[in-house]
Amino acid sequence: EVQLVESGGGLVRAGGSLRLSCATSGFTFDDYVISWFRKAPGKEREAVSCTVRSIGSTDYADSVKGRFTISSDDAKSTVYLQMNNLKPEDTAVYYCAWGCDPTTIPDNYWGQGTQVTVSS
Repeated sequence: EVQLVESGGGLVRAGGSLRLSCATSGFTFDDYVISWFRKAPGKEREAVSCTVRSIGSTDYADSVKGRFTISSDDAKSTVYLQMNNLKPEDTAVYYCAWGCDPTTIPDNYWGQGTQVTVSS
């Protein structure tokens, strides 16, 4: 059984930082392809990052470049999204998923989401 579980969300003031975790199980973590998406109320889902480990590539949305960074811990099969200099417009539910194309990611390859709220 595959599973992704996000954690680390919360309430932070603008300019602050949070680190989200995406703990995976049931996958071969060595060559992960993991993405982060976010969904704010009244807005469409937005892709935040896509990491293809086998080629050492991470793409970030323009809106988060220079502020968000991906890292991982093989021993924990966990990917992290470090979010710095947070802005109120970063407020959303953040989801990690195994894969980068949301149109092809199976339902069970998504996490349940974690809420990030940035106050001004």
